[in-house]
Amino acid sequence: MPTPPGRARRPPRIMPGRGRPEPVVRCGVLGAGWVVVVPVKRLPQAKTRLPGAVPDAAHERLVLAMALDTVAATLDCPDVDRVLAVTDDPLAGPALAATGAVWVPHEPSGGLNAALGHGARGAAQARALAALTADLPALRAGELSAALRSARRHAGTGPLRAYVADATGTGTALLAALGGAPLNPRFGPASAAAHAASGAVALHGRWPTLRRDVDTPADLAAAVALGVGRHTAGLLALR
Repeated sequence: MPTPPGRARRPPRIMPGRGRPEPVVRCGVLGAGWVVVVPVKRLPQAKTRLPGAVPDAAHERLVLAMALDTVAATLDCPDVDRVLAVTDDPLAGPALAATGAVWVPHEPSGGLNAALGHGARGAAQARALAALTADLPALRAGELSAALRSARRHAGTGPLRAYVADATGTGTALLAALGGAPLNPRFGPASAAAHAASGAVALHGRWPTLRRDVDTPADLAAAVALGVGRHTAGLLALR
């Protein structure tokens, strides 16, 4: 993958504790800013409702391109100290690490929430932790920053869990935990209602690129209308 403008290429970063080098904090001190966990399924199993958006041979590349654009925008967010990319995919892991994310391998079985819990345990000392879906190819760093700052305002000095619903209002694009609150992810069908029922506070703001997750070809068209990142745009130009 080509290196984004203005960002030096870095060697893959892997979570410590497995005989590998300690990852480097991108900016600031761990716990001072946000640690964001982004789970990515194995590419052949991801986005089963998306086929048809690109030729079948390019489906896995599209899934990876969207994840790369999501992570790139998150790394560009001034409020974010570190991004943990949780995946066991042999292509996605190194590609995400090359952007500056910390690759967290050995994803447990049990789906998205188990993967998020696995990533959260790798950031146990973080005072500001968030989970972000990996299918936000139009994400703007400024919108993510506004949502994270909104969560801080709601929290004040106490613990808080908060979420941002997706464009449909039923799913969840972002889940945040502050002040020692557990992440306690409830992603899945009707996850916005599940997060609300679990005590998380709904965050409201005009954040169309943060809310625009992509599950279907129609979702992808909506993301393209907002303006997708360079990885997704480059791939779609090949259609």
